[in-house]
Amino acid sequence: MLFIQYPKCSTCQKARKWLDANNITYTDRHIAERRPTGEELKEWHKKSGLPLKKFFNTSGVLYKEMQLKDKLPAMSEEEQIALLAGNGMLVKRPIIVDGETVLVGFREAEWAEKIGGGAMHS
Repeated sequence: MLFIQYPKCSTCQKARKWLDANNITYTDRHIAERRPTGEELKEWHKKSGLPLKKFFNTSGVLYKEMQLKDKLPAMSEEEQIALLAGNGMLVKRPIIVDGETVLVGFREAEWAEKIGGGAMHS
């Protein structure tokens, strides 16, 4: 299982504590040092079943500075993927990738259901 996070992000810290408390083993990946590639993002987007917009860190400074709220609707999926791949700080975090399961952002109930308690370990 891949845990993609940014160490200074409080949500990521909460998520890490939750993973550790539930004895879930994961590979830790720093989102800014090893940012997701376009290929990875395409694959995760497909597996997540989420709209691509959910992969954007909409509360981040960069998102606001770049006025992406107004720009995204007019952008193609390819352009949005390129934008995300180009800057790790634009990507919403944490992200869990576990086989066919991709979770974006930390919602404890969702994580518990999808990956908690060893229910979905392949």
